[in-house]
Amino acid sequence: MFEGFERERVRTSEAEINVVRGGDGPPVLLLHGYPQTHAMWHAVAPLLTERFTVVAADLRGYGDSSKPRGGEDHVAYSKRAMAGDMVEVMEHLGFESFSVAGHDRGGRVAHRMALDHSERIERLALLDIIPTREVFARTDKELATAYYHWYFLIQPYDLPEALIGGNPIYYLHKKLGGWGTALDTFAPEALAEYERCFRNPATIYASCEDYRAAASIDLEHDEADAESNEIECPLLLLWGGTGVMERLYDVPEVWRPYARDVRGKPIDAGHFLAEERPEETVRELLNFLEK
Repeated sequence: MFEGFERERVRTSEAEINVVRGGDGPPVLLLHGYPQTHAMWHAVAPLLTERFTVVAADLRGYGDSSKPRGGEDHVAYSKRAMAGDMVEVMEHLGFESFSVAGHDRGGRVAHRMALDHSERIERLALLDIIPTREVFARTDKELATAYYHWYFLIQPYDLPEALIGGNPIYYLHKKLGGWGTALDTFAPEALAEYERCFRNPATIYASCEDYRAAASIDLEHDEADAESNEIECPLLLLWGGTGVMERLYDVPEVWRPYARDVRGKPIDAGHFLAEERPEETVRELLNFLEK
C-alpha cells in the first residue's frame, strides 16, 4: 500500500506521529477513524496525488504513532491535543495552511482543528459523523445500540481494556463489521495492518482514552466554545447512505449551526466510505477541494 509515498515519523511537542506523504500540489491531510490507521486511505490517497500533495497520518494512540498515558482528565487524548499534533506535522512538512478530510475519530480531530486553528484550514471534509456533543445530546435506544462502543470504551480503566484484550482480533472484526460492512470489503493488506496494530495493548488503551476524552474534556472544550463554535472554512459532509447517520439524522441540518458554508451528500455505502466506495469518495473530495 502507498507505493511511491515517503514515510516519516514526525516529532511534535507531545507525541511522535507516523505519516506517509505523496504527490504534488496543494496539501491535503487525511485522518483515519476507529479502530483503523492511515491505511484506511490506501485506495483514496493515490488517486488524490494526481492533483494534491497528500499526507495521511496515524492519530496519536493509533497505528505506529506514539501512545502517551492519558492523564486523570484524559487530556492527552483530547481532540485539541490530537489536532495540535497534526498542525505541527503539517508545519514540519512545510505547510502553513492546508485542507483536511477526516473520517470518524479523525473527523472529530479535524473539527476541533478547524476551530482552534481556523487560519490554517482552507477546506474541511468530514466523513460519516455529526458533532460529538450532538451525539451525546441525541442519544436514544437506536443510537446506543448501533454505537454501543461509545459507552463501553468510556468506562474507567481498565475494564474495556481487559475485556477487549482477551480477544482483540475478535473484537476488531466485530467492530469493523458492526455497521453492516462485510469483513471482506476491507483489502487484505489494510485488514492485516489493523490487526497488527490492534494486537498492541497500548493501542487498545489509547483508543479507550480517545473515547473517554470525548465524553469528558472534549465536551468541556465544546461547551466553552459554544458561543464561537462556527467553522469558518467551507465544509463538505459525506456519509453512508445505508448507514446509521442516514437513518437517524438530517446530517447537513445538524451541522448548519456549526458552520457558515455547509454542503454534502450521502454515498451508497455504510460507515467506511473510503474503503467501500473509494472512487466515489475521491470524486466528491476532488469536486470540493478543487473549487
